[in-house]
Amino acid sequence: MIRRAVLAFGAALALSASFAPQASAQYPDRPISLIVPWGAGGGTDATARIIGAGLERVLGQPVSVTNRTGGSGVVGHSAIAEAEPDGYTIGIATVEIGMMHWQGLTELTWENYTPLALMNEDAAGVQVLADSEYDTLESLLAAIEASPAGTFRASGTGQGGIWHLAIAGLLNDRGIDPAKVPWVPSEGAASGLQDMMAGGVNLVPCSLVEARGLIDAGRVKSLGLMGAERAALFPDVPTLSEAIGSDWKIGAWRGIVGPQGMPEDVSARLIEALETVYNSDEYKEFMGAQGFGIRWAAGADFGTFMGEVDKSLGDTMRAVGLAQ
Repeated sequence: MIRRAVLAFGAALALSASFAPQASAQYPDRPISLIVPWGAGGGTDATARIIGAGLERVLGQPVSVTNRTGGSGVVGHSAIAEAEPDGYTIGIATVEIGMMHWQGLTELTWENYTPLALMNEDAAGVQVLADSEYDTLESLLAAIEASPAGTFRASGTGQGGIWHLAIAGLLNDRGIDPAKVPWVPSEGAASGLQDMMAGGVNLVPCSLVEARGLIDAGRVKSLGLMGAERAALFPDVPTLSEAIGSDWKIGAWRGIVGPQGMPEDVSARLIEALETVYNSDEYKEFMGAQGFGIRWAAGADFGTFMGEVDKSLGDTMRAVGLAQ
């Protein structure tokens, strides 16, 4: 399904006058490689392929998407950082770049890259069963606070993963010991949601995109979203600010980066091309159809974003004992 959508996206670009290649005297004059640190078929891979299809048309050169998996994202992120900084090898960085070094998995941080463009962000939601007695996030948190440790259990990713940090950070923000809600590691949100359906856990903090099928089927409900604004596909789900007056925000993000030290003119050319892709109806429609959120920040602004997220994740991981 994703492959067909990508092909349709490329065809639409070919017919779009707004995507006519702009003249460039030097860069790029040969194919570009776009590295994905995660496996084919997932959300990051789909996002990268849509961006790659757009860049190919805008820049007038082939863009090959290469999956470099392993090491909980370390292998692919390392391949991007270690590439020649000439603009012919770029990659899609993910939120894990702000987590891996705190866990002692790598020394890489966001500062090892040239930030080009933030293209996507999906905030965490708090999901419970549709027939749960808790209809608001406030009532759920009150019950957690009043109950013995272990009464509530959560799942949705591996130990120390982004969704684990989401619930731990929320509890910490509300003055509740994160240890009161033990984390049950899983291979991802889908596994965690199935565990919740089977009664193994009580809540799953993950993106609304991942819970979409069960929400649409009326089997799961979301009590709150850890983002700055409500999700377009789920306008009835309040933000944490609206639900409980909390400023805690966290989500999975994806953005295009290059190795540190790229020439400014090459970076500027790529940012210009990425902005054209981001602003296209084709990109927005594809992302919307998949349920993926979109967010734009370019160059230094993207770097500032990565730095702020890195600090926030580090503070949270230290607070809940997940940092090395």
